[in-house]
Amino acid sequence: MLFRSRMESELEAPEKLLSMWLKERIIQNQSEHTISAYQRDLTDFFKFCENKQLNLQDVEASDLREYLAARVERDQLSSSSLQRHLTSIRQFMKWAEQGQYLAQNPSEDFKLKRQPRPLPGLIDIETVHQILDQALPEKPIEQQLWARDKAILELLYSSGLRLAELQGLTVKDIDFNRQLLRITGKGNKTRIVPFGSPAKQSLIDWLKIYRIWQGNFTAESAVFISQRGHALTPRQIENRVKLQAQRAGVNIDLHPHLLRHCFASHMLSASGDLRSVQEMLGHSNLSTTQIYTHVDFDQLAKVYDQTHPRAQKNEH
Repeated sequence: MLFRSRMESELEAPEKLLSMWLKERIIQNQSEHTISAYQRDLTDFFKFCENKQLNLQDVEASDLREYLAARVERDQLSSSSLQRHLTSIRQFMKWAEQGQYLAQNPSEDFKLKRQPRPLPGLIDIETVHQILDQALPEKPIEQQLWARDKAILELLYSSGLRLAELQGLTVKDIDFNRQLLRITGKGNKTRIVPFGSPAKQSLIDWLKIYRIWQGNFTAESAVFISQRGHALTPRQIENRVKLQAQRAGVNIDLHPHLLRHCFASHMLSASGDLRSVQEMLGHSNLSTTQIYTHVDFDQLAKVYDQTHPRAQKNEH
């Protein structure tokens, strides 16, 4: 297929396509500042695709949404910066589609503002239960792996952890009596988050298996390890999360970030307490929580104004 052969020769190096596109922008007399912004934005997006082992031709709107949400969380982007970032990706992809380097442009109909209907890929509570409460596998070794994976899934959903936070969790970070986790987040900031009883039981069950695999553990030991005793890598955790969703018969490309997303959305819709969810997610400002959870900001601002002790505005 002509498209595939061209894709294979060109898109294995998206930087080459970017270079070609930027040269055209320069010929069109776009400013040096704009060209630099394009290069920065798209290089960052290509890194995201590389980390996900995602070819450009396979990018979908859901990947764009995940990427932009991660950027907002990582860099505290304003809505205008976010819009500019999306524009860079959109213009590049439009050019690539027209030049037949891409079969389709997933950014064409992509909008930042939330549609009134649920977003594609957002999991409802029943589906989460279906994944977490699935039956034990038959083989003993698979049962042991499930004990570990269930604890991973329970913590991701119970406490809204980032993948790196879960991966870096050590035994000393868990307070079983008070059901609290001490999380080291971005910028080495620590926060305390609760976890539920099912997560507690899953952790206890997993640590029994841990002893079978490893003999014992210390306060500094990584909580989630492989059978060889090494701390699981982020990629291994992602793969296990995906596998367990498939085993539960759920037709969703489940990843840790989506469980964090569900934690935030389900907490917000049940409580309306934006401030508490912001604290648990480890966000430094409310706008990040709003964009990340795709909940209407006007509604959340109203709840916040009504409930937070220092949110009341003086009316004169």
